[in-house]
Amino acid sequence: MQAGETLKYKEMYVQPGYLFRRAHQLATAAFNVVTRDYDITPVQMASLVSIKDNAGIDATRLSEIIRFDRTTIGHVIGRLEQKGLIKRAEGSVDKRTKTLHITKKGAQLVDSLSDMTPEISDVILAPLTESERAELLKILQKLDKYASSTSQLASLKTKD
Repeated sequence: MQAGETLKYKEMYVQPGYLFRRAHQLATAAFNVVTRDYDITPVQMASLVSIKDNAGIDATRLSEIIRFDRTTIGHVIGRLEQKGLIKRAEGSVDKRTKTLHITKKGAQLVDSLSDMTPEISDVILAPLTESERAELLKILQKLDKYASSTSQLASLKTKD
């Protein structure tokens, strides 16, 4: 499709945004199917792993590590705390900052779900050959690096 042309509905199905949305749906569904016996979302899992690996992290740093919206991360943290998977404590330097720590229950859940990660990946990547899987992951990592670059994203304009 060239600039200035009107998008036709069938052309929508080959656009990167549409395909990424569908891939996201696939990834979320795969996570949900494999982890169906656990009450956890992919974002909660990413948060738990990051808190486990970075004891005493605060919410702002957590949102940076997992590349998640700072406003919404508070709700995620609240749900994890309600489930007894993490606990908050006063910061040692700044009492206004709450540090995050994984509980024994949270660490056990991370260990259990870590064993399921290969299965989740296999469900997502099932139709691909090994070489296609490697190429896709290489491309996705390149896009992730690009998206993480503030200099690149700062140049993009958003619509109001």
